[in-house]
Amino acid sequence: MKARYLFPEDYMADPSANVFNGKLYIYPSHDWDSGECFDDDGGHFQMKDYHVLCIDGDPMTAEVKDCGKILDVENVAWAEKQMWDNDVVEKNGKYYLIFSAKDYNGVFHLGVAVADKPEGPFIANPDPIRGSYSIDPCVFKDDDGSIYVYFGGIWGGQLQWYKDNKALKCEHLPEGKEDPLPSRVAKLTDDVQQFAEMPKAVVILDENGKPLPADDPHRFFEASWMHKYNGKYYFSYSTGDSHLLCYAIGDNPYGPFTYQGVILEPVVGWTTHHSIAEVGGKWYLFHHDCVPSNDTTWLRSLKVMPLEYDENGKIITMKSE
Repeated sequence: MKARYLFPEDYMADPSANVFNGKLYIYPSHDWDSGECFDDDGGHFQMKDYHVLCIDGDPMTAEVKDCGKILDVENVAWAEKQMWDNDVVEKNGKYYLIFSAKDYNGVFHLGVAVADKPEGPFIANPDPIRGSYSIDPCVFKDDDGSIYVYFGGIWGGQLQWYKDNKALKCEHLPEGKEDPLPSRVAKLTDDVQQFAEMPKAVVILDENGKPLPADDPHRFFEASWMHKYNGKYYFSYSTGDSHLLCYAIGDNPYGPFTYQGVILEPVVGWTTHHSIAEVGGKWYLFHHDCVPSNDTTWLRSLKVMPLEYDENGKIITMKSE
């Protein structure tokens, strides 16, 4: 089935899809043409606010409603700019927006904002999560109510500046057969305000039980996402410069995860970022591309398409059209 452009009225990307109160809510980043020059660290991605989209019905056909702005960088005391990826989780009737932004020293951190409704508005905490760094948070609520945040991105996402949760004096990008830079995962406190533990590496293994090397085109780069299917944990991610969406499967939220295959072949535009959600008993892949903006990489548009599993629980590879 051909993918659907979800919201052609505006440029949005990095969709985090969640079902709350029987409705689908999509939390994207909000692209605009800031006039900043292109660079490999993403300086041209100057997003400054978040909106939320709501769909009450089939994501492929139902009306998509823009519920409006839910948070602006001007209302985040610690953040200066670049409101990148975000995600939302519910607990005890409250909704927690976990987002990434740069502070006034040019360093990415994760922040928390809270609302009484999934459509906001959200009120940001005055400080970022202690010990947080990098970008692209995905917030996963397990069946026992535990909440985990997965995060991390290379190059502009600054993950190469950290090792064992400590900042390095000089960045290090692994090469060749070195172990790649992994995504991170940390359980959140019961009040969904802080890390309950030091973040751990999300290790992706090959079929022989060895970590995928840094020169493997299927290694992690950014855009962590976690969902659960038939009791298994599916960790999916973007490979960055090889332009794939891939996934690996594990038996618990921390992994390790064994590489399984490609979810989505390359789309138009440099970045590939996604989420996976079950809506009305069917599974969907939410992602973006740059077709409407004529391959302007910082002006992206949201898409959705059905996602299917085979009889062994493997995701069937798709091509977005």
